[in-house]
Amino acid sequence: MKTPAVYMLASKKRGRIYTGVTSDIPGRLFQHQSGRGSKHAAQYQIRRLVWFEEHEDMPTAIQREKSLKRYLRQWKINLIEETNPDWLPLHPETGEFVPFEFGE
Repeated sequence: MKTPAVYMLASKKRGRIYTGVTSDIPGRLFQHQSGRGSKHAAQYQIRRLVWFEEHEDMPTAIQREKSLKRYLRQWKINLIEETNPDWLPLHPETGEFVPFEFGE
């Protein structure tokens, strides 16, 4: 079953950040890592999953994404660092830290 989620990718620790919404984090992450996720993310090599938040339905996830996109950069950094202070890549299904770039 697909779960709506909002996610943030980063190019590196405190690097460029991309915020998106999907109902398939593993599939969407694969798209980003293969350069087909978004032009912006591909251009700046933003492909490390550093934060995500699951939601009960897609309208709620979309609203949260829109809200996050209006956040100041420092607020996004704070949100990421609450649960992932070292900006380690997260496994897209479990949320656990992985010792490598997932999908490479």
